[in-house]
Amino acid sequence: MQNTKKLIVFLLSALGLLIVPLIAQQFGNGPVRIIDLALLYVMLALGLNIVVGYAGLLDLGYVAFYAVGAYMFALLASPHLSENFEGFAAAFPGGLHSPLWLIIPLGAGLAAFAGVMLGAPTLKLRGDYLAIVTLGFGEIIRVFLNNMEYPLNITNGPRGIGQIDAIHVFGLDLGKPLEIFGFTLPSVSQYYYLFLALVVISVLICSRLEDSRIGRAWMAIREDEIAAKAMGINTRNLKLLAFGMGATFGGVAGSMFGAFQGFVSPESFSLQESVMIVAMVVLGGIGHIPGVILGALLLSALPEVLRYVAGPLQEATGGRLDAAILRQLLVALAMISIMLLRPRGLWPSPEHGKAAPQPLANNK
Repeated sequence: MQNTKKLIVFLLSALGLLIVPLIAQQFGNGPVRIIDLALLYVMLALGLNIVVGYAGLLDLGYVAFYAVGAYMFALLASPHLSENFEGFAAAFPGGLHSPLWLIIPLGAGLAAFAGVMLGAPTLKLRGDYLAIVTLGFGEIIRVFLNNMEYPLNITNGPRGIGQIDAIHVFGLDLGKPLEIFGFTLPSVSQYYYLFLALVVISVLICSRLEDSRIGRAWMAIREDEIAAKAMGINTRNLKLLAFGMGATFGGVAGSMFGAFQGFVSPESFSLQESVMIVAMVVLGGIGHIPGVILGALLLSALPEVLRYVAGPLQEATGGRLDAAILRQLLVALAMISIMLLRPRGLWPSPEHGKAAPQPLANNK
């Protein structure tokens, strides 16, 4: 009976996820676009949860892997390299137009390599010191992207890279509307289904990792690294693996972001983005996949939803309040309220057991 109920809930949830963009599309492309970006943030939060939630390594530079994936896609699927390098122009006169099956493995691999490069010098750091180093790494990547215009124009500096190809899957161009039985499926809805598939794959990977020997070793390191090392766990390799695995999700999400936006620039990968992704993990529930998903969906959609609240408030005050600042204030108040009411997160991981009761003193 219980298995039947779970199956019914699963089927209803799957059906709901499939029809979400069709319902949101009735209100225009804007709501569907917000949902698409929310799914990308879910992927980012799941990747950071491996580093922060499972291994207990505070990473404030996670947006760097997001940027690596986005710029990699921009360089491989735009005329930028052909326009700035004679060798590329001779080999690819129309620019590079790489397929999805090449982009996703390359984005994941390059981001994983960057994650290992970040993790290698920080193996002996913990807590605040680790946070400062990772924060610096994220800012170094952003500054690097902002300045790699001279003498070789690789990233086009602060102007960013445009004219990025849309994703092609099985001959379908996701950048163009699709006609199905007389029904038009817009580009944003097609991207929704691609992002949803990637999120489902990410959830499956994270759930398998959580229950695996590697996941349990990460949690042992998170609880007490010295005790874990004493039990024979190779903490060095497992930390590097956590950084690499977490970065992989960021690289794939960045690749999808570059294709979805059609334009990337360093402004999209600021420190504020890293802090927001960390807040998603903490707000939802550290180490708990459903909680992380909930936190990512709320924090990615909440600022956009509050646009409709900040606008009328600005008009009510005669324009004396800045709508953008007011929106940030409302988001901050919502986050503070949630953390006061639910200090362990909106959906924390269930307690697996309680401490054994203390033996009663023998009064004899």
